[in-house]
This record gives sequence, C-alpha cells and structure tokens, in this order.
Amino acid sequence: MIQRFSKLLVSTIFITGLFAVPLLVIFASVFYIDLQVWEHLVSTVLFDYISNSLILAFCVGIGTSLIGCYLAWLMVHYDFAGKSILRWLILLPLAMPAYIIAYTYTGVFDFASPLHESLRVWFGTQGNTRILPDIRNLGGAIAMMILVLYPYVYLLARTAFKEQSSQFSLVAQLAGMSKWRYIKTVALPLARPAILTGAALAMMEALADYGTVAYFGVNTFTTGIYRTWFGMGNALAASQLASLLCLFVFIFLWLEKNSRKHHSRFQARHNRTTEAKRKYGATSYGLFLVCLLPPLFGFVVPFIQLLYWVIEYANADAFDEYFPLLFTSIKLAGISVIVIVTAALIISYCKRQFASKSIQFASQFVGLGYALPGVVIAVGVVQVAGFSDKQLNILSNSLFDYQPGLLISGGITILVFAYAIRYLSVALHNTDTGLERIKPNLDEVAISLKAGRGRVLRTVHAPLISASLISACILVFVDVLKELPATLILRPFNVNTLAVKAYELASDERLIDAALPAVSIVFAGIIPVILLTKSLEKI
Repeated sequence: MIQRFSKLLVSTIFITGLFAVPLLVIFASVFYIDLQVWEHLVSTVLFDYISNSLILAFCVGIGTSLIGCYLAWLMVHYDFAGKSILRWLILLPLAMPAYIIAYTYTGVFDFASPLHESLRVWFGTQGNTRILPDIRNLGGAIAMMILVLYPYVYLLARTAFKEQSSQFSLVAQLAGMSKWRYIKTVALPLARPAILTGAALAMMEALADYGTVAYFGVNTFTTGIYRTWFGMGNALAASQLASLLCLFVFIFLWLEKNSRKHHSRFQARHNRTTEAKRKYGATSYGLFLVCLLPPLFGFVVPFIQLLYWVIEYANADAFDEYFPLLFTSIKLAGISVIVIVTAALIISYCKRQFASKSIQFASQFVGLGYALPGVVIAVGVVQVAGFSDKQLNILSNSLFDYQPGLLISGGITILVFAYAIRYLSVALHNTDTGLERIKPNLDEVAISLKAGRGRVLRTVHAPLISASLISACILVFVDVLKELPATLILRPFNVNTLAVKAYELASDERLIDAALPAVSIVFAGIIPVILLTKSLEKI
C-alpha cells in the first residue's frame, strides 16, 4: 500500500517538512545566546515588551469576552426591532483590520480634526485645549483591538447559548432563581469553554498585531522584533525574541486547552433549545441600541470616515498609484491561494489515505503557523531563504561559473512562502472538514472500478468538496490581502501592497491618503463576513 501511495506520501512529507523548517530555525536560535545583546535588552526595553504585550493580551481578552457575551446572550434570548440587521452588522468588524481602525480613529480624534475643532467651538474653549482623548497609547491600542476582535467571542458564545436547552431555564424558574443568578450559575458555566476559546483567539490576535502597536508607539514583542532586526541589525537576537513570543503564545494555547478541560460541562442534546422572547416598545428599541454600539464604533463609524476621505479628497493622481498597488496585492493573493489550497488539499487527502500519527502530527505542527505572528514567521523565513540562496549560488558557481543572485529572497517567492506557513491552517480546516463529510465507501467503489487515487481526487473528491475549497480560497485570499508585518519585512524592493501602502502613508501622518488602500482592504474583508453570516442563519 505504501508503494501505491508513495507519490502522495512523499509530497505530503516534502510540504510539511518545508513549511516546518522556518519554525524549527526560530526555536533553534535559543541555543545561541548573545549575552551582550540580551544584557542590553534586559536593561532597557525587554520589561516593556513583556509587560505591554501581556497587558494588551489580557485586557483584550477581558474586553472581548464582556462584549461578545452580552451580545450573544441578547441576540439568542430576545427578539426585538432591528435584530435581522444586527445579525450581520455585529460581525462586520471582522472585516476591519485593527491597524486600519487605528488610523481612522487617529484622524477622528486628532487635535486638528474637524470634530475636535467643532467641539472646541461648541464648548467655547481655547484653540490649544484638547477635548477628545489622545488614543495613541497602550489604552488606545487595547480599545481598537477590542472593537474589531469581539466577534471571536460572540460567534462561539452565541452557539453555546443557542444550544443550551430551554429546560434549564424552566427548572431554574421553578427553583426560584433570579435571572442574574441563572446566568451566573448555569448559563455562563455551560458556555465557559466556548467563551474561553474565543477569548484565547482574540488574545493571540492581539499578541500578533504589529500595525496598531507600531503606529501608536507601544513597545511590544512584535515591534521589538522588528527594531532588533532592522535597528540593531541582529537577526539572531530577533529570532530569540520571536522564540520568547512563541513561548507566550504556546502558554496561552495550553492555558486555554487546560481551562476547558477543567471547566467542561456536558449536556445532552434536546430538541427544545433556547427560544427568543419577543420584546416590544421602548425595551425593544433599547436592546437594539445596546447591541448596535459595538458594531457602530467597530465598523460603521470608521468605514463611513474612510469613505468620506476617499470621496472628498481622492484625485486622479491617487488612483494612478492605487491601481498598480491593487494589481500587485491581487497577484500575490492569487498566487498564494493556489499554492496554499493545493498544499492543504494534498495534506488532507494524505491524512485520509494514511492513518499515520506522524502525518497527523506533521500537519498539526505546520498548522501552528496561524497561531504565530507574521513578524515571527518572517524572521524564520528570511533566514531559511538567505541560506538557500547562498547554497544555490555556491552550487551554481561551481557547476556553471555563474551566480544567479537572490532567487528566493529577492522576489515574491519568499512572500508566498511566508503566507503559506502563516495561512496553511486556514485552508487545512476547510479541506479537512470537506473530506471528512465524504463516506469512505466512495473511495472503495472507485478503487473497485480501477480508478487511480489521483483520478479519484480530481473527479470525485474535489467536486464534492467544491464549497469547502471555495471557502478556503476566499478566506486565504482576504487574509493575504490584509497581512502587514510579514509583507512589510519580506517584500522585494519597489514592491508594495495595499496594506503596506496604507501603513506607510499613515506613518507619514497622511491619513487621508491612506484611506483609499485601507477601504479596499475593508471591502475585501466584507466578503467572508457575508458568507459567515449566511452560514450562521442556517443554525
């Protein structure tokens, strides 16, 4: 059997091995400590990196849990005016990257903004008086991330509350429990594993963020890795900082898994799940306004501000520069989609054909890339690409007396490689789920008809999981389009994307000019949100 499937097995081993190398390089860097560099980091900024990163992650976890839980509870248990609009509006902040909402609110809250000037006139204050708070600090970064990451908790908490049997509530009422006591002692403990999972996802996204904290001038691990690499010119120390950040990420993953194990709640399936109670009048409109606040500030306000800047200030020169950026971004995303989804399909199909623990472990290991920040992956990828280019030049020079130069690290190959490591897990989730729904007897029938495995994959499995493949393509395309730190670090000279251009313009305080590429990224992000909303309507 191994001989018949050797091509599939070898391909899977090659892909997983190739994607695992940069991660292993990062972890291996801890064995080569430069004491002088670390003494400098410890005496200056290392404490800020650790403390700010942990404060950011924990505050984002708490904030997203509070907002996500109350939204999920109200949307599941009550039926009120405007609820049909909120079903998709609540999820739209997922389409707004944190760094873009940071640029937008900086323009809104800026001392010289029209809003600030209007408020000074309204309150009759002097021209040098600040009325609105300065958000370019750690607190502002926390607020920006909570506004765009609360849907992680909302999605999982909504499902958990929805699946709770209405019989629990009836028993609680018969026992004389108040509503708040029922929520505290029954509903929340049952939903706790889902809530903790959503909070952990939001916390890891906060740790992985670079654009927001860099723009707000907050020292975190991601900004520290970038400065150590490009400011100090020390790739080894950057790798070691990346390893330290990975340690924190793995600790969060372990704590999340361990907390779910110790707080698991089992409940039997019931036909009578939670039913929404109809509310009328002022209560109905009040619930609508309370649920509207997070998406209002997390999507509607910044999106309208971006559109206003584009419509009011965009000119022909801006569009002349915009279309090449759009073409480059689409090209990179399109190439990445082909590479990533193909690799994911091969790995998933190999796992289906071989019940091997080693293949399962390899796929899980390379899937860790999604849990790691883009700047961390960039550190590992650039070292692997640089070493590969060096060896290729040595080999080419010895064989042909010719050095081709930076074949890997000097082109878009290195970018696609980094994207593949970062987002392979996204595609794998879809391909695994799609193939798991196909009964094994279809494979047996195809084999009995003398069909080869490759032909079975092309003619049977691929058409049956076409919806999963399309979903994987869309999600990977949008994720690549939004990716900032890895692109910022690894892009070749004179190659820009929408995300990098928006970051560069915002860093130069040209927030209005950054609106056009930023709003394009948001429009692209709306597509998977729409698909997600439609899938939730079926639940």
